[in-house]
Amino acid sequence: MQILLVLIVLTAILTFFYMRQARFGKLPAGERLARIEKSAHYKDGSFRNLIEKPTLTAGHSILGELYKTLFIKYPNRSPVDSLPSVKTDLKNLPIDNNLIVWFGHSSFYMQLDGKRFLADPVFSGSASPIPGSVKAYKGSDIYTAQEMPEIDYLLISHDHYDHLDYETILALKNKVKRVVCGLGVGAHFELWGYSPEQIIEKDWSEKVEVAPGYTIFTESTHHDSGRGFTRSKALWLSFLIQSPTMKVYYSGDGGHDNRFAEIGKKYGAIDWAIMECGQYNEAWQSVHELPEEVAQATVQLQAKNMLPVHHSKFTLANHAWNEPLNKITEFSNHKPYRLATPIIGEVVHLNDHAQVFTKWWEAVN
Repeated sequence: MQILLVLIVLTAILTFFYMRQARFGKLPAGERLARIEKSAHYKDGSFRNLIEKPTLTAGHSILGELYKTLFIKYPNRSPVDSLPSVKTDLKNLPIDNNLIVWFGHSSFYMQLDGKRFLADPVFSGSASPIPGSVKAYKGSDIYTAQEMPEIDYLLISHDHYDHLDYETILALKNKVKRVVCGLGVGAHFELWGYSPEQIIEKDWSEKVEVAPGYTIFTESTHHDSGRGFTRSKALWLSFLIQSPTMKVYYSGDGGHDNRFAEIGKKYGAIDWAIMECGQYNEAWQSVHELPEEVAQATVQLQAKNMLPVHHSKFTLANHAWNEPLNKITEFSNHKPYRLATPIIGEVVHLNDHAQVFTKWWEAVN
């Protein structure tokens, strides 16, 4: 018993000092916290979803899900083969071309009417602060921060490790003009050396004026945040980018609710929807959509084209690694939108309605 107690104390001490590393970020304080406390979505010390509901679906428990993850072997959770990819020279893409390049999981580069965007970049090869855990699949991590061009707007949906990557953010510091993120997330960026002038922190239903007729709208999602043991101290976002010629929506992470229908009504038909589709489980359906819900949400958004993301780089759930692509392909049959399934690094031409995408995952073991 004494040995066990000593081990527990030592573990607690080591954890305390390990979590003092800069990679864990910083909680909002001072003027930043004062602004957060004025938000209608902040209550009793935490941000809240518009419709509050339990994270775990009825009939599931934390212990039960932990047992399944630790002791039940689920098949095909990670690919054996290297994933196919294309190395595109991002710095020399003509700036007047409207395009998206997906890097696996939720990271993507976008050019839209002369502006360059980078969303939730993770180029470190890991989605966890614990060394050796949650590593990128072979072939899925071929891009680096150094290969990015100068970025006009870095979009951060929330501060979880698979969306806000410490090493990547440090490496991008001199390439990024502006960061657009949720209230509170800017505390991490300032700790990591970004200037206050670079950081634009927004609440839901706010906007960033890019140029005349060109706006980034920050909208809600149903999720949470946190990089340590404290949760929901910084806000999670989705984005609607309205350029002079096109509307693009990025969902960020979050479970299904009526926001998609409301966003569709608010902004009208959306040209491209970039939708979270992967790392889901019926047990936590409230904070990560199932594929059938992704298809439903895309219809509610009145989207003409849909690019599924949040898959094919990290294993963060118990489903087969290729299940999200198989299911979203199935559920997209006979829907009014076109499904785009590029390989990592492939250029998606936003104005090319005839571009063909393959079922590349079917050839990967």
